[in-house]
Amino acid sequence: MDTRPRLDIAVIPGDGIGPELVDSALQVLDAAAGQDLALHVTTEDAGADTYRRTGTALSADTLERVKTRYDGVLKGPVGLPEVRRPDGTEAGLLGGILRGTLDTYANVRPILLLPGVQGPLRSDREIDYVIVRENTEGLYLSRGLGVGNDRAYADQLLMTRAGVERVVRRAFELASRRSGAPADGVRRVTCVDKSNVLRSFAFFRSIFDEVAQDYPGIERDYRYADAAGHDLVANPGHFDVLVMENFLGDILSDVGAATVGGLGMCPSGNIGDDNAYFEPIHGSAPLIAGRDLANPTSQVLSAALMLEHLGHTVPAQRIRAAVRAAYAGGRIRILPTGSPEGGTRAATQAIVDALAQ
Repeated sequence: MDTRPRLDIAVIPGDGIGPELVDSALQVLDAAAGQDLALHVTTEDAGADTYRRTGTALSADTLERVKTRYDGVLKGPVGLPEVRRPDGTEAGLLGGILRGTLDTYANVRPILLLPGVQGPLRSDREIDYVIVRENTEGLYLSRGLGVGNDRAYADQLLMTRAGVERVVRRAFELASRRSGAPADGVRRVTCVDKSNVLRSFAFFRSIFDEVAQDYPGIERDYRYADAAGHDLVANPGHFDVLVMENFLGDILSDVGAATVGGLGMCPSGNIGDDNAYFEPIHGSAPLIAGRDLANPTSQVLSAALMLEHLGHTVPAQRIRAAVRAAYAGGRIRILPTGSPEGGTRAATQAIVDALAQ
């Protein structure tokens, strides 16, 4: 009889390179579970191909199961550019459905430079920070609701006190568990906004200041969004945790990804008070789907984030250590194209082998 704790996981393989990446992550999860966990995996159908076959990207029944049945949810990238609704918008994306319905208000995106990765910055730079992106409000709350005509269009940006306060508090709580910024070891949270221009961002900053008073041991820091884009490249070691509005987080996390080897290096967690799901920050890259070219690191590290969130820190740490060892030992090398040398399967095997050692 298996006496290991049972962990019920839903996986959404997604589109394009998604199924390959999810398969890689499941191999690593299985190897990392060892004697600590009994993994039970259920595949759920969602994304662009689902929309093409059924007329909906995510059925109500599937959404209910994702919300209530599983301990954790691991999602691959979704979407195909040719699968669109009658109004011309892309039909297979799930962010607008899952984030709002599950109220996963914090999009947590670690940006970490692994050993052996050759990025565009000096190789002696240490980069290790987390972007906490508000996930349910901001400019993207206007998704599909813009108004206008053939002469002009407008999209509204909305922030609420409750929405800003909870994501800022989560950023400070995260900083309290970290060891500080690489450059000086100081625990700090950086508020990124455009409060010099827009009242909504001034509102965001004022709430940031209110919440910061509850965390006297954590330094508060500020950047306008354009300056933040500059400093994430020029001085990344200064940053520990950054918190920002939805649209800004979408942009600046990609800037950060470029400094650590590309989007294929970066995991994310969509986290709320009651639900969460975990996925890479990048898209489905259909042009390389099925060609053994995708970098599985983002999906594998998303699985580690999921385990950590669920309280299974030991296997999560095993996965992170194995990924680090595979890169440090040269068993995974990222080509200028962003693909791992030898392909997806070889990179996955290098992580599994590192776990065995």
